Amino acid sequence: MYRCIKCGAPISGTIHVMGFQCEKCGSKIFYKERGSSKKVLKAE
Repeated sequence: MYRCIKCGAPISGTIHVMGFQCEKCGSKIFYKERGSSKKVLKAE
């Protein structure tokens, strides 16, 4: 799932197409949402 960097709208469809824009604000910059899970590492 990707979101627009300007308005935060979720982006549907494929963003790997050249010239893809946000439908709401026209921005061409997106970020991929990451899960909120934490990684716990054991130090040795």
